[in-house]
Amino acid sequence: MRINADTENIDKLSTKEMVKIFNNEDKKVANVVEGCLESVAAAVDLMVSTVQKGGRVLYIGSGTSGKLAVIDASECPPTFGVDDNMIIGVISGGVEAVAGWKEETEDDCELAAKDLKSRNLSSCDVIVGVSASGNTPYVLSGLEYASHIGCSTIGISCSSTGMLNRTADICIVSDVGSEVIEGSTRLKAGTAQKMILNMLSSCTMVKLGKTYGNLMANVKPINLKLKRRAIDIIMYAAGCKEEAALEAFERAEGNAKAAILMLINDIGAK
Repeated sequence: MRINADTENIDKLSTKEMVKIFNNEDKKVANVVEGCLESVAAAVDLMVSTVQKGGRVLYIGSGTSGKLAVIDASECPPTFGVDDNMIIGVISGGVEAVAGWKEETEDDCELAAKDLKSRNLSSCDVIVGVSASGNTPYVLSGLEYASHIGCSTIGISCSSTGMLNRTADICIVSDVGSEVIEGSTRLKAGTAQKMILNMLSSCTMVKLGKTYGNLMANVKPINLKLKRRAIDIIMYAAGCKEEAALEAFERAEGNAKAAILMLINDIGAK
């Protein structure tokens, strides 16, 4: 147990003093994550290589870590226009654990292999285990099963002493220190994990050509907001007015990247 000396008396502080302490602790997270960028880059390269060879990326976690993994995976298709099965989030307890909580499932070692088998995990895939402590039985057993069938493995941990460090082929360790509230890893640890997952998926997508520069040109225009965003992207990238962007967007059947190329190269849709 690591007690945060700076927050021991948090229950006696004013509201303003309390939120300032939270903010000060959060400021430390980015610096810690900066210290693991070499491991993050190696993990990105492994993920890119896996997808280019036809494999998938599967995140696996429990509790907050699992929810963050599911969020990151589920946002890739609408943001980058990729198939739902390219990056998959697996959480112990399933859908019920995402909408609520099923914390007891993190101790179920047999469940991880069952969940991965149900998703047809193969040696062509890479698995990313997310565990703040680095000791979550569900995550560790999942990576052990993955290794057994020949998968490459990546770990995301917030503890330098966690077993995940010795289990994963590449382990990204962001030891954020003691939490504002001792043991509540949804705080700084959760923030660090979210930052790392953002980099893993986003950098992978950029390297796979799913953006146009820094524009999310593969966005799926599935609602009014995203359609508007696609039009704005086309206008900016092609340097055209809205009318021309809309026309190209329609001719490209809702493919913003194709519309950009059509306008820039003055060609029709194929």
